[in-house]
Amino acid sequence: MARKILCISLTPIHRDARVLRQIALLAEMGEVTTIGFGEAPKLATAHIRVPDGLATLPQTPVGVLRLALRMHAASECSSPAASWVLKQRENVASDWDLVVANDARVLDLAFSLAGGSPVWADLHEWAPEERTHVLSWRLLVAPFMVYLCRTYLRRASLVTTVSRGIAELYREHFGVEPLLMTNAGPFQDIAVRPSQGDAIACVHSGAAIGGRGLETMIQVVKDLPARFTLDLFLVPGGDGGAHLRELQRAAEGCDRIRFRDPVTPSELPRTLSSFDLGLFWIPPTHTNARLTLPNKFFDYVQARIGVAIGPSEEMVRELREYGLGVVSRSFDPKDLADSLRDLDADKLDSFKHAADRAAEPLSFSAQVSDVKRALQALLSR
Repeated sequence: MARKILCISLTPIHRDARVLRQIALLAEMGEVTTIGFGEAPKLATAHIRVPDGLATLPQTPVGVLRLALRMHAASECSSPAASWVLKQRENVASDWDLVVANDARVLDLAFSLAGGSPVWADLHEWAPEERTHVLSWRLLVAPFMVYLCRTYLRRASLVTTVSRGIAELYREHFGVEPLLMTNAGPFQDIAVRPSQGDAIACVHSGAAIGGRGLETMIQVVKDLPARFTLDLFLVPGGDGGAHLRELQRAAEGCDRIRFRDPVTPSELPRTLSSFDLGLFWIPPTHTNARLTLPNKFFDYVQARIGVAIGPSEEMVRELREYGLGVVSRSFDPKDLADSLRDLDADKLDSFKHAADRAAEPLSFSAQVSDVKRALQALLSR
């Protein structure tokens, strides 16, 4: 009899690269029911679609009051999205072999639906500082995230997270031993494309979200010599595309900067492979930015292109281990530009061939082996 697995992610799962990889792994072990926004992901046996627009935090007047008064136990499962899910209990089986909680904000919901079954907590970032740049988050939501982590993480049968630095934070603050499951994508067999003369085609892929240094990236490329171009594959953020429009205005007047339609996660590495250098200069304005090791880093590797980053410690560790590209001295625009200015075809080709050698060890199947063994052990009980 097939194992029954419930995967909860209050995101648009069909375009959430990490959760899609997670579902692919789980589908090898059983039948996967998903709960989240948007259409059903391809490998899900069943999907419970949460209505669009429902808040995933207790953002009702009563919910905000409870958060302000630190009534955290009373705040559990009280977000509009979680409340809606709980009302569907008759459509959600209770005899799960495994329940997966994607991020701390659904730990309470996952344990409520698990009915004593094991829970896998996959933490995509350092939860207490998910949106630390927002004052209301720091005052109201961060303490609730701490409460959820303290209440549930030690009860989870498996805890995973995205980078070594973030794993250490969970170990230090909440006494758990997370396994590392990076944001590496599946291995793709893509040939190295030799660089062409002096021209350097830069690229960036991701979400158009403030605080990621995208406006600085645009300005740096505008100030670089004409041999540098930049193509941006950006998904609009949760602001209705406002930041994307700001970035487009910032690039006006420079025909070397182009905005492209986003492509699906599975298509992205092959699309990126026609470029030379993937850029990601995210300033360390908070803990998650400082310790980021994002999807795009691994997409650039699978695309067999070079990588240009700032001194972000988790990315620097991987980049230097495999010789994948360049690291700027700081996040000052001058230092960012200087890290690229002297690049030539020979250096770019060395980065591309390094990416080719790193593509297998930095692929999902290689990076997830410990987690896969842990899941198999859980499901064999």
